Amino acid sequence: MAKKLVRFDWAMKRLLRNKANFDILEGFLSELLHEDFKIKQILESEGNKETEDDKFNRVDILVENNKGELVIVEIQNTREADYFQRMLYGTAKVIVEHIAEGLPYSKVKKVYSVNIVYFDLGQGDDYVYHGATTFVGIHSNHELELSEKQKELFKKTSVSELYPEYYVIKTNRFNEIAKDTLDEWIYFLKTAEIKDEFTAKGLKAASQKLDILKLEPADRKEYDRYLEAQRSDASFVETVQLEISSAIREVAENALVEGASAEFVAKITGLTIEEVKSIAESLNLNK
Repeated sequence: MAKKLVRFDWAMKRLLRNKANFDILEGFLSELLHEDFKIKQILESEGNKETEDDKFNRVDILVENNKGELVIVEIQNTREADYFQRMLYGTAKVIVEHIAEGLPYSKVKKVYSVNIVYFDLGQGDDYVYHGATTFVGIHSNHELELSEKQKELFKKTSVSELYPEYYVIKTNRFNEIAKDTLDEWIYFLKTAEIKDEFTAKGLKAASQKLDILKLEPADRKEYDRYLEAQRSDASFVETVQLEISSAIREVAENALVEGASAEFVAKITGLTIEEVKSIAESLNLNK
């Protein structure tokens, strides 16, 4: 049986910044990064800012762990074509803002960018992606490595560990079948539910602390407002998509009636040949 809880994005905005709830976010990051993660502090980030018309379409939280590493956890509910570039900008901004003027570059902090998206970002058949920076010889195909002195200086074993790392979790691609503890977390991220048999780090705490029924009256009112905003946004997106589909079909119909080939219509509309032929059949045209 699954327990219905507060959605993770709203919890990040309102609840997970409380030190008493650090264990929830620590559990998630431990499962994702495959190491025990302890939060030292929550730092200021854009997601901390609230406005009257804030609909929580995007929320981010900046975390520093006990090793001085920084983790940006960002949730994005609405589609953005330039989201990849924003991931890059976000990590660059954090790096620059967290190195004091005059310090050597060896003091640049390690940054992890964790992105939980509720739309199909890019093209790919997986639901969790990891990106890291490596340097590979164009002739030898050998990976560039740190020298022993550099390993001692940076306390790292590879070049990639010095650079930002990116994680993208595409919740819409997840089939809701949890095969491991990270999947258990993604199940929660997608459904706001935790099954009794789940054992992933942090989920037990989430089950106890993110119970909707335990919210204070003011928080419950705010959460209900958030859910209504989400429903409104989803309805708007659906309406726009229907209007776009209708307009594309109208273009295809007009082109077919004017004698355009199925191949040409597919090219100008983005429809498949099969879809164009189906439209032609509905118009009693033999294209």
